[in-house]
Amino acid sequence: MAETEPHSASSPEDETSPVPVNHNFMVPKKEICMVPDMGKWKRSQAYADYMGFVLTLNEGVKGKKLTCEYKVSETIEKLLVLLGTLDRWIDETPPADQPSRFGNKAFRTWYAKLDQVKMQTGVSVIPEDKAAAAPEIAVYLKESVGNSTRIDYGTGHEAAFAIFLCCLCKIGALTVDDQLAIIFKVFDRYLEVMRKLQKTYRMEPAGSQGVWGLDDFQFLPFIWGSAQFIDHPTLEPRHFVDEKVVNENHKDYMFLECIKFINEHSNQLWNISAVPTWSKVNQGLVRMYKAECLEKFPVIQHFKFGSLLSIQAVKP
Repeated sequence: MAETEPHSASSPEDETSPVPVNHNFMVPKKEICMVPDMGKWKRSQAYADYMGFVLTLNEGVKGKKLTCEYKVSETIEKLLVLLGTLDRWIDETPPADQPSRFGNKAFRTWYAKLDQVKMQTGVSVIPEDKAAAAPEIAVYLKESVGNSTRIDYGTGHEAAFAIFLCCLCKIGALTVDDQLAIIFKVFDRYLEVMRKLQKTYRMEPAGSQGVWGLDDFQFLPFIWGSAQFIDHPTLEPRHFVDEKVVNENHKDYMFLECIKFINEHSNQLWNISAVPTWSKVNQGLVRMYKAECLEKFPVIQHFKFGSLLSIQAVKP
């Protein structure tokens, strides 16, 4: 796997400076309608902000375990309550008895409840003085759990959740002190809920890469999970294919949690196990994420752009 261009560490505040008091929020809408529009996306402030957010968090978790100590703010606690609500609704909405194996229709019943969560987001997670941001930010939360028509889920939905968190940083609801909790508490809990959704309602993978993909549904936890291993004294990339290593360490490392969940290794994962260092793995995964997710029209055509995730070109 080739290396990425070097990235200097920065804080979420560098990439997502808080919006001014008189900011005009707007309900996000689709902007990428045809393949030629992809150039607009690559040049956009949204792309720069999103990659900046992903890479900043990547820098923050280097060498740290899921079980390490970190600050848990009030906003983080509120986000966990929100995700707990989504989880409870799965228990309250059992799969429908239907002949088709995939795409259980009960998912649509579960999904229909999300408008309540959108209200809850505005009331509980967003500071009062930024309440005007709620309709804009809540769109990304709703986009992050899958598609109710196709009953599928993929890396575009996962990205919507990361964008939701990025927007909370932009309005100041989350701060630089929340970096570790964003991944280790909130994103990790989000993954748990999404895995439960995928299994309960037999969701189809959206835009699966088949044998060339890492995992049919997720990508970001492989990036951030590999960063956790950088400079680990004993565990090397070749070790993650060992079931004993996975079972003994998955509670500390997001990457191994992913391996434990998918339970079988894709071709791409076997390739990763041959890379000599976690640093190289991490750089290669960032490149792969850009190429296989962020530069693919079938994924980006569903993205929505507003005032916080702007389609406007980056100012020179």
